[in-house]
Amino acid sequence: MIGRRDGPLMRSGGYSLSFWKSRIAAAIAVGVAIGCVFAFFFPDGPFSVAGPPLQNRRLVNTQGESSSSSCESSERVNMLKSEYVAVSQKNAELKKEVRELMEKFKLAEQGKDQAQKQVLSLGKQQKARPFGTVKGSRINPTVVPDDSVNLRLAKILEKVAVNRELIVALANSNVKEMLEVWFTNIKRVGVLNYLVVALDEDIAKFCEANSVPVYKRDPDKDVDSVGRTGGNHAVSGLKFRILREFLQLGYSVLLSDVDIVYLQNPFNHLYRDSDVESMTDGHDNRTAYGFNDVLDEPGMGWARYAHTMRIWVYNSGFFYIRPTIPSIELLDRVAGRLSRENAWDQAVFNEELFFPSHSGYDGLHAARRTMDFYLFMNSKVLFKTVRKDAALSKIKPVIVHVNYHPDKLPRMKAVVEYYVNGKEDALKPFPDGSDW
Repeated sequence: MIGRRDGPLMRSGGYSLSFWKSRIAAAIAVGVAIGCVFAFFFPDGPFSVAGPPLQNRRLVNTQGESSSSSCESSERVNMLKSEYVAVSQKNAELKKEVRELMEKFKLAEQGKDQAQKQVLSLGKQQKARPFGTVKGSRINPTVVPDDSVNLRLAKILEKVAVNRELIVALANSNVKEMLEVWFTNIKRVGVLNYLVVALDEDIAKFCEANSVPVYKRDPDKDVDSVGRTGGNHAVSGLKFRILREFLQLGYSVLLSDVDIVYLQNPFNHLYRDSDVESMTDGHDNRTAYGFNDVLDEPGMGWARYAHTMRIWVYNSGFFYIRPTIPSIELLDRVAGRLSRENAWDQAVFNEELFFPSHSGYDGLHAARRTMDFYLFMNSKVLFKTVRKDAALSKIKPVIVHVNYHPDKLPRMKAVVEYYVNGKEDALKPFPDGSDW
């Protein structure tokens, strides 16, 4: 029949379609009801961890994070303070180590200098020769020239020096007349290797006008103030500082004051076997070359006689100095002391040359030679002895240094008249010593 539906369900079991629909609807309704019950009693789900509500948990977390952050900040500050203290301590230790290393470095440098000096002075080791034939070395090696010290001076010395040696004099306007006598007689004896270190502009122009080799130093406030206005002793103190550059450049210098009359070429009478070769203020063999001076002290009884060694000082206004380490050390020592002490440069010059090493003091290890006092003559020898002795008066000295007398210029002119122009009574008007 049309409109009738006969399906398997109807044929097997006899249940109608409407029955199954009602069963399905009832199951859905029960599922929804159970879901509502679970949603009510377990809002976070049936498997959530027991704990406070979400809002409360968030508040607790916020408070916990704040507390934790505060604790961490405090701990961080304490840790930084500890690190700062540790770093400060380490820094102090490092500074101490640096100071100790610097001290060790200085000592090592001093030891190195001493070792170098010993190597330079001793040279190659050798066996001692037979008795009576042994002679120690007296000549220290010269330094390696360093033109970078003063390029302008180096160029001047290349033109002026002969065999890397020359006469050098310092002069300012206070000694202008003596300087003229000085260079006039240098020219007359045929010396070409000489140089005037002008300490003011007037002397520089004066030398240029007279065809005298001149060197005007670069401006130096401390040196120039003394050079322009200083007297003989003040200017004498400058020469030790100025001479250093000549030696560093590798030149030997015959340092000369301007109160000197040249009668022969001095380079023909030098030995060149020492660091310093100087004229003496001595007036005979004993005073010039040294002697055993006995002091009598009766109160000592058996030991009343004390033996002493005496020698008249070297003249710091005329000496030949070679470019060696001991020579440069000598200049440094003297210049250093004169900058700190109110002392006479000649006294300091001799103390540094002669004082031996002792507790708290290292003596200078420099070779020295005393010039022949009749050839390199001081004015005491001339006016007190030579002019009165017929035999000695026939000796023609290499130079005469008017160092013992204040009336320098007239005595210099008298020396020229006597030795150059042959005027026999030229020296007679002058007393042995000075008038005061």
